[in-house]
Amino acid sequence: MKSKVSVLKTRPETVLDDYKKLMDISGFKKVIPKDKELLLKLNLSWSLYYPACSTEPWQLEGVLKYLKNNNYNKINAVENKTVVTNVMKGVKGNKWGPLMDRYNCPFTRLDTAEWVTYKPKHETRALNHIFPDGHKIPKIFIGKNVLHFPTLKTHGHTTMTGAMKNAFGGLITERRHHSHKMIHEVLVDLLQIQKEIHPKLFAVMDGAVAGNGKGPRTMLPVAANLLLASEDQVAIDAVSAKLMGFDPMKIPFIRMAHDRGLGTGDIKQIDIDGIDISKINLHFHTGKSPVIFFDQLFRKKLKFIEPWLFHTGLFQLCVFGSAFYHDKLWYPTIGKQRIRKFSKTPWGKLFEKY
Repeated sequence: MKSKVSVLKTRPETVLDDYKKLMDISGFKKVIPKDKELLLKLNLSWSLYYPACSTEPWQLEGVLKYLKNNNYNKINAVENKTVVTNVMKGVKGNKWGPLMDRYNCPFTRLDTAEWVTYKPKHETRALNHIFPDGHKIPKIFIGKNVLHFPTLKTHGHTTMTGAMKNAFGGLITERRHHSHKMIHEVLVDLLQIQKEIHPKLFAVMDGAVAGNGKGPRTMLPVAANLLLASEDQVAIDAVSAKLMGFDPMKIPFIRMAHDRGLGTGDIKQIDIDGIDISKINLHFHTGKSPVIFFDQLFRKKLKFIEPWLFHTGLFQLCVFGSAFYHDKLWYPTIGKQRIRKFSKTPWGKLFEKY
């Protein structure tokens, strides 16, 4: 059966209704049963709010409203921390908390959940090298269906980020930065594991406001007015890459996942419904923040530095450097200027209403 990705145009005045239409035409109810618990894997790329960076409040509300109106009552939102993010600060900054309360959606912090060692049923090409003592995953993930909430944006490590990258935040502990040196292989390994532990997968991507440039944080917000949905994690990433102006099959994790039969990365083999996207090209480019630049430099080029910089107490200097650059330097200066400009746009005014 050919993979399908649904794409719709949206605007602030109709975004919740547009999410309903998106979920309906994507066949969500045929794919995801109501009698099994559904985990809502949110996307927290920054504890602070920045447009397109993390799951948007209208994205969360649009899906939660649809789920509740269609009697999906066994739902549980989840998200993890990193060495530079705080889960509960992110829940507040991105305005998720009141929405989860309004729609009676429980929330589980993965950093406080039980993690168990998981032995993949199929060969992995990276995880066994990065975690030679065993790879751990959250116990609550096993046997549950999952709905991913990525946003349409670029990423300095992977060109772009979407549904496949969203699993990265859930299936690896907060020390997942060690995976950066083999990030494309890791994303493919994680999709293989998802197919082993989750009966069903689905993704709803928000591109109402997209992120261009030095993602996933220090981007330029762009009102793309797009929404995407699919049960094929590879296909939705391929279509989003195409919308941004990239060749999906030249992005390693998409090509590798396609070649391993984990989904469809070739646009010519994907059914795209909703709107005609043939003339849409956002002309995005991927940049690298200083944090990502030096991370790649020390992990991939100056490899002799990695063991003592990333695997000793010196790593705390890296954590401090990243937090200081993003939260104390870039955000109060360049970031706040962009947010003030964004707040005057229709999408910015909608965010302020939440």
